[in-house]
Amino acid sequence: MSLPTNYPLEAFGVEDYPIKVGSMLLTLVDPHQGFEAAYNRWYERDHYIAGCLVGPYNFAGSRWVATREMKDLRWGTTAVADPIDAGSYVAIYWLEKGHHEDWDAWALPQVHSLYASGRGFNERSHVHTVTFDYVGTTYRDPDPVPVELALDHHYAAIVGVWLDGRAGDAADLHGRLAGPLKELLDGSQIEIASDWTPRPEFRNSRDSAPMSLGSPGGQENRVCQLFFVDGDVRNSLPRFRDYTDRLAADGVADTLLVAPFLRTNVGTDDYVDQLW
Repeated sequence: MSLPTNYPLEAFGVEDYPIKVGSMLLTLVDPHQGFEAAYNRWYERDHYIAGCLVGPYNFAGSRWVATREMKDLRWGTTAVADPIDAGSYVAIYWLEKGHHEDWDAWALPQVHSLYASGRGFNERSHVHTVTFDYVGTTYRDPDPVPVELALDHHYAAIVGVWLDGRAGDAADLHGRLAGPLKELLDGSQIEIASDWTPRPEFRNSRDSAPMSLGSPGGQENRVCQLFFVDGDVRNSLPRFRDYTDRLAADGVADTLLVAPFLRTNVGTDDYVDQLW
C-alpha cells in the first residue's frame, strides 16, 4: 500500500487516530401507551436518520431500550427521570470534536422543518434530552475498543449513571473517579466508562425545540457516564451499586440515576410489548 507522504505513519498503528468524539446528543424518551410499535418504527426508520444521522459531523449513533425489567433495576432520584422509571428508549449520537456548532446550526432548523412537513411524532414524551461535552474515558483493557467506535461495536447493553459532584466541576469529578472506576471495571464485563457534562445551553430549560425536552441537563458539576457492557448487564449491577455507594461514602458525588439498557434489535419490533 502506498501511503501519502504527509500522513503520520503512527496513525496506522494502535496509538492514535485523528477522528475524536467531542460531544454527544442523548435523548431519553417514552412513547405513549398504545403507540409503542408506531413510535419505534417512526424513530428508527425516519427520525433516527433524518433528524440526526444525516447531520454534519454526526459520525455514529445507536438506540437502546429499557424493558420493564430493566426499569425495575434502576436506582437514584427523580432529578433526571421523573418518575425514576420514565424513559423507555435512549438514542445516543457522537459528534466530531471541534464541530458541535456546525452540527447545531443544522439540527434546530432540521427538526423544525421535519415537524412542519408532518414528520414529527406527537405520541411521545421526552424525559431527558441533552447535548453533552466529552470529558474523558476510562478503559478496562490496555488495547480497547476506542470510545469513538463504541456505538458501532454492538455491545449487549449500556448503563447510564448520572452524578453530581460535591465539589468542583465535571473535570474535577472525572479526576476523582479514577480510583473507583478502576475498581469497577477490573475483572468485569464492563469495558468502557465514558464521562460527559451538559453543554451550557442544556443546563437549564430549553425553549427553542418544537416540544418539551424533559429535565434539564444539570450544572457544571454534573457528569453523565455511559458504560458499555459486553455480557448480561444484570450480572454487573451489583458492581455499580458498590461503585455508587463508595462515591457517596467518600463524599465524591451524589447519584441521580443508574439505568441499564439493552441494545435494540434494529429493523424489528422486539421489546415494544415489554416496556410497561
